[in-house]
This record gives sequence, structure tokens and C-alpha cells, in this order.
Amino acid sequence: GSLITLSCLSHRVVCQVISSAVPADSVQDNATSDNSWITRLESNYGFYIGLGLAVFSSFLIGSSVILKKKGLLRLVEKGGTRAGDGGHGYLKDWLWWAGLLT
Repeated sequence: GSLITLSCLSHRVVCQVISSAVPADSVQDNATSDNSWITRLESNYGFYIGLGLAVFSSFLIGSSVILKKKGLLRLVEKGGTRAGDGGHGYLKDWLWWAGLLT
């Protein structure tokens, strides 16, 4: 038989054509009963997964801002030129880079 790949935004399906003869009185419905573990997980815990991802991303964004700010404050304590005054000393600080990459 032949293999046909069907794709949409959320699913990818591979179908195998066994024969080309289709009985005239049997019409197949396009609805499929997808009982995969991903579908069951999304239907049962989708809200909690989304909530957890939102809280985790907020934590990462907040820690990024805090780390970059601490890096800039360390630069000022050392007597370096502030970034607002045209200084680029913060680019040598590992704490600022950690905040940027977070």
C-alpha cells in the first residue's frame, strides 16, 4: 500500500492505503478517536500545565531582571562608568551575562 502524511498545526498523521476499492454504501466519518497519552494528559491536566509554565516563565523573567540589575550595581560599586553614561563595563561582568541568558 501507499503511505500518505497529513499534517495540521497540532497533529501529524501517517495513513496507509491498503486498497483502492471503496464500497459505495460505507461512508467513513473524518472524526477519529485519539486516545493517545498526550491527548489524555492535555484534557486532564492542561490547565495545570499552562499555569505551571506561566509561573515558571514569570520566575525566569523576574530573576533575569534582578541578576542584570545586581551586575550593574556591582559595576557602580567598583567605580566603573554607568551604562547610562556611555560605559560598557557591564559587558565584562558574569552576573550581568547570567541575567541576560536567563
